[in-house]
Amino acid sequence: METLTKILQKAKQRAEENNLPYAGALTPQEAQQVLDLTKSARLVDVRSRAEMELVGRIPQATSIEWAFYPGWEPNQDFAAHLEMQLDRESLVMFICRTGGRSHNAAALANKLGFTEAYNVLEGFEGAADPVTKQRGNINGWKVASLPWTHG
Repeated sequence: METLTKILQKAKQRAEENNLPYAGALTPQEAQQVLDLTKSARLVDVRSRAEMELVGRIPQATSIEWAFYPGWEPNQDFAAHLEMQLDRESLVMFICRTGGRSHNAAALANKLGFTEAYNVLEGFEGAADPVTKQRGNINGWKVASLPWTHG
């Protein structure tokens, strides 16, 4: 297992190379290692409750919905919930289905003063298979066999 410093250096380098508006970008495996290496790190799942119930959830994650199913209305209270539940000094990692909403959540967290905000690349289900169009077969948290449970 790599050290926390090495993992975060790689994540920060990815952010610099891709001009990302937050501290860094982690692979799912790296995010799990961060959780294993430091008890103060937090993983925030920004998927909808319906997604978590239907597809699965990450046991140690905090849930703050970015948007509400079925109409995908934005959660107007997302920032307030984030600020109430987490310390701005904490290392906070965001995950969603494929990495898009979590990118937006990490960018917002950074704007709110969370200096150690990270996006988890690939998300929970990962990219869609080009043939079947289904997710959960190529990459992502589930494919990496990281901890998760059904609904």
